[in-house]
Amino acid sequence: MNILIVKLSAIGDVIHTFPALNAVRKQYPDAHITWLVEEAASSLIEGHTALNRVLVSKRKSWIKGIAGHSYLDNIREACSFIKELRDTKYDIILDFQALLKSGILIGLAKGKRKIGFDKGMQHQEHSYIFLNERVPPVDMEIHALTRGMMLLEAIGISSNDIEYNIYISDQDRKKADDLLQQHEKKEYKTIVAINPVAKWETKLWDNAKFAKLADNLIKQYNAKVFFTGSAEDRELILDIISRMKGKTYSLAGRTTLKTLAAIFEKTDFIISTDTGPMHMAAAVGTPVIALFGPTAPWRTGPFGIDHQIIRADLECSPCFKRQCKTIDCMKQISVEQVLNGVERLRI
Repeated sequence: MNILIVKLSAIGDVIHTFPALNAVRKQYPDAHITWLVEEAASSLIEGHTALNRVLVSKRKSWIKGIAGHSYLDNIREACSFIKELRDTKYDIILDFQALLKSGILIGLAKGKRKIGFDKGMQHQEHSYIFLNERVPPVDMEIHALTRGMMLLEAIGISSNDIEYNIYISDQDRKKADDLLQQHEKKEYKTIVAINPVAKWETKLWDNAKFAKLADNLIKQYNAKVFFTGSAEDRELILDIISRMKGKTYSLAGRTTLKTLAAIFEKTDFIISTDTGPMHMAAAVGTPVIALFGPTAPWRTGPFGIDHQIIRADLECSPCFKRQCKTIDCMKQISVEQVLNGVERLRI
């Protein structure tokens, strides 16, 4: 049996689909399972023991490249990808993305059963028109991970286990050790990662508050505190560090996704805005203190019971807006609230 899982992006959404992948593998232990993903999250699923093949769509690169001098190369590469997508007749194609970009690819793929949620799901972009087997929609207020498992249950694949099984190599773990040990050799009672950046402006917390929070963690808990993020986040993180009194450092832009997962394995807890690394930490079993404003933690928060959600709980939140004149939902979160979340984790 050939099975195609379609979950293109983003990092957190891909992580939320791992339990479904493992459930499919348990149901069909001898199946050849392929995952179709976009390049930004592709390294995260490579090496997963439940997968036989990974197909990588470089959609963003191709669109950008078509407008440049190498547009012919990009067109040829995109055509080659479509040919690869169509080289297998799949018995089952599962649409966990439910967006137009996934629907088009499912329409191009060869599949006997093309399965996903029927119309009625928020932000669906008419993806259901590319399906020939439509599952009744479920409430969007249910957590994204649970919704994926409900899609499987509707077609007879059930599992009580929530397993991620992110593949982290010995090399990834060694790199993580090197990054954590190269700055200071002293012993710490607590190791804390702070992941302060998110793509939405409305998800950001004040830099001065992050600095004060980090200083308090160092002073109160003898904590080793470091910051994580992408290369694009370096400037913001350096601004936070410049406001601190205590000693810390930044790993922004110095890790792959797998190395970051290995680092979070070695961390007592992380403090994060609503972004992909927050879900990665939860997936490797590290408690998360998550700062939420415009989004709904019951929909897309760190999955599980060992986490703390910090919110101002305003009437207008969640609004799911990427831009806001006040961003009061994040501004009204205090350093003391976050430190109280730390205390609750430590009890």
